[in-house]
Amino acid sequence: MNLPEDPDILLSVINTRLRDSYDSLDELCAAEDVSEEAIIGKLTKAGYRYDESENRFH
Repeated sequence: MNLPEDPDILLSVINTRLRDSYDSLDELCAAEDVSEEAIIGKLTKAGYRYDESENRFH
C-alpha cells in the first residue's frame, strides 16, 4: 500500500481499513506490507494518536 502524503487522507484510509478489515494496527501493517512506524509517525506529527482499545486514530 502506498501511504497518502496528506495526513487527513491517510487518517481516513487507515481508520476505514481498521474498521472494515483489521482487528489491530499490527494486523493491518502486516497484511498491507506497510511500516507501522511510518503510519504512526505521519499521524502523530499531524496531532493524531492511535487508540488500541478503539482500534482507530483520533
